Amino acid sequence: MEPLLQVEGLGITFGASRVVEEVTFSLMPGEKLALVGESGSGKSVTAQALLRLQPDATVSGSVRFAGQSLTSLGEDALRRIRGRDIAMIFQEPMSALNPVMTVGRQIGEVLTLHRGLPRRAARDEAIRLLGRTGLDRPEERVDAYPFQLSGGQRQRAMIAMALACQPRLLIADEPTTALDVTVQAQILALLETLQRETGMAVLFITHDLNLVRRFADRVAVMSEGRIVETGPVQQVFGQPAHPYTRTLLASRPEPLVEAGTATPPVRLEARGIRVSFRQRAGWFRTRFQTVLHDVDLLIPAGRTLGVVGESGSGKTTLGLAVTRLIDAQGTVALDGEPLFSLKGEALRRMRRHFQVVFQDPFAALSPRMTVAQIVGEGLAQHFPGQDLATRQAAVAEALAEVGLPASAMERYPHEFSGGQRQRIAIARALVVRPRLIVFDEPTSALDATLQKQVLKLLVALQERHGLSYLFISHDLAVIRAVAHEVLVLRAGQVVEQGPTAQLFAAPRDPYTRTLLAAALGEAD
Repeated sequence: MEPLLQVEGLGITFGASRVVEEVTFSLMPGEKLALVGESGSGKSVTAQALLRLQPDATVSGSVRFAGQSLTSLGEDALRRIRGRDIAMIFQEPMSALNPVMTVGRQIGEVLTLHRGLPRRAARDEAIRLLGRTGLDRPEERVDAYPFQLSGGQRQRAMIAMALACQPRLLIADEPTTALDVTVQAQILALLETLQRETGMAVLFITHDLNLVRRFADRVAVMSEGRIVETGPVQQVFGQPAHPYTRTLLASRPEPLVEAGTATPPVRLEARGIRVSFRQRAGWFRTRFQTVLHDVDLLIPAGRTLGVVGESGSGKTTLGLAVTRLIDAQGTVALDGEPLFSLKGEALRRMRRHFQVVFQDPFAALSPRMTVAQIVGEGLAQHFPGQDLATRQAAVAEALAEVGLPASAMERYPHEFSGGQRQRIAIARALVVRPRLIVFDEPTSALDATLQKQVLKLLVALQERHGLSYLFISHDLAVIRAVAHEVLVLRAGQVVEQGPTAQLFAAPRDPYTRTLLAAALGEAD
């Protein structure tokens, strides 16, 4: 059987920088090949080069699909292949989806362009596809705009768009990054089902080695733009030949904090947090949907509260509510000072003491500002008397703490990988030395080795400065590594809360047991 995709001697250069060198691999029809490696290793840029999605790149080597050379095709011919024969799921759904079109219209565009479906049939098919990817109430979500969906819901909408034309090859660039463990399992099962039905091949790019172990047939390991090891998953994971592969496999986070016996003073106290959003219910009518129902939480000084739950459960909304970034009912106090009653200048001064690291670093970082300007912006606002040299030194120190060199200061966000952009966002929060940081999936874009480094860094900073964290994540291994207590949300309500070790060892609620079973199954 001839390979469906054959890549030989692929090289990618941006200006004078060579980022991918002599990459060679093949993919058979119906095969699942995983491409793994650290952030910046060249995984995503390799995948995008296959469809010539980087106009600024100089690409050398050969890419053949179904016996046809993609490197020599004209733009019109290549456009007919994109989305129909080769579909791609991008890493960052918020930047990949059109913000001024509903997800249903965006899926319908693909169906109309490549399958010739009329508008009504395309809408019905979009609803079916959204439902099949696990999105709840697809008949309502089809009319939602990307900003009205959670990160996981946006990712599922993009997966539905990619699968709309039943492509022969699916390139999945971190397709489950924003998804909780139960939905990860659903998506992988869905991809496997579609593959069996259609013979679709999958190029699966991920930093999650457990997903590779469960999903892929073969794995190719990339480091510094080169493939250093390739082979069947069981062989590579069971007997890794390259030192870099062994480092990756040894990088799963282990518990980094202890419960402790002393009871620190309360840093953040929230009571009766309720959030409702106004929705259209027809002409001249509106309704309110409650997404958080009277949530209570306590975070002691120097401690971490982990918040877990499925996508759409209200985790991010809770983080935004307690930091006054959205309107909410209830009470929140930081070190005894009420936050909901603060206004104007008083609220602005208090914001230095609580910072947020958002889930999508690309959307959270201004594309028109350098890293030095992004990280230093908080210093300029909260320490206006600080001279430029002192500010630049503080920015360089914050970047060093998250593993980025000082040379990154004059570069722009688009010049960094997803994981590197997340480190910039963490540095921006740390630089003003807050008392509380809300982390919304801060390691979701990071590979295994870097994830472990960042978690150790966050724990060390917490111990050094007495920081408190509200840590939102779908990765239960990450929560077990850094959280002192865990709060489990489902449909905006707290179903269980308690010390981390106790909750993981003996969960009381069936929903918590389901989450843990999915996570443990992934680890197996």
